[in-house]
Amino acid sequence: MGITTISSREFNQDAGGAKKAAEKGPVIITDRGRPAHVLLSFDDYLRLSGKGPSLLAALAMLGDDEIEFEPPKLSGPRAKPIDLD
Repeated sequence: MGITTISSREFNQDAGGAKKAAEKGPVIITDRGRPAHVLLSFDDYLRLSGKGPSLLAALAMLGDDEIEFEPPKLSGPRAKPIDLD
């Protein structure tokens, strides 16, 4: 994943090239030589923002396969039997 740096003028003249570069890594867009904006792919944005699919959505994407889940048994002072009667 490489970081590409381009000027605002270069971005305005070749937005398509900037979008292609963003698929390989962040594109820093400078304004008068100073970093001003960052162009990311949408997948990178979702990953960085934590707005990716929820656990429920991720499990739904798995289809009809059964998921085996065996949580470890608790031990120690907080692990005591519960009377449900």
